[in-house]
Amino acid sequence: MDYSSSLDRAMDDVPDFEGSEERFSYPNADAQKDGAFTRLTNLSDIADALSRDVEHIHSALQRELGTNGKLEDGRARYNGSFSGSDFDHALDSYVEEFVLCSECGLPDTRLVSEDRTLMLRCDACGAFRPVTKRSSASQTQQRDAVEEGSTYEVKITGTGRKGDGVAEKGKYTIFVPGAQEGDVVQVYIKNISGNLAFARLA
Repeated sequence: MDYSSSLDRAMDDVPDFEGSEERFSYPNADAQKDGAFTRLTNLSDIADALSRDVEHIHSALQRELGTNGKLEDGRARYNGSFSGSDFDHALDSYVEEFVLCSECGLPDTRLVSEDRTLMLRCDACGAFRPVTKRSSASQTQQRDAVEEGSTYEVKITGTGRKGDGVAEKGKYTIFVPGAQEGDVVQVYIKNISGNLAFARLA
């Protein structure tokens, strides 16, 4: 059998995963303000769409948003004021870290534990990688862009739901109370949570 025929036969034996990216979607976060807290009312629906444990997503969101929370019956409550967009950004980071395969980019993956290490196994291409290593590299890249305790000059390009000025720097969305859209200001970074940075005018 010549090479061309062998290749054709091998390709015929490969499972067809076409369309996986198209069918992969998950609901936008439904955030509801509740005094000093923010409720994420559809976390269980998001977990179902991602095929992940709701408690695992809840824990990751707390880490990403830099806050504490409580989970009851698929509804999560977090300390602080967050918009649906804040949750969506945090969920995007979760999907990148814990759902999408780093080799083929498909979501056909499972989280498994091996020798106390959390691993991501892809059922589509067979890739197998530790989650922790990728997470660490991602955080290092982000810290290189914006650092807590540092001052940066940014342009305010939008307004948040609470009226705060919003700026973009690298992968970060920076919230600046007291700044107006169109302003170019010096800001001091007080806190970083995932891709979100909270600042004050310097």
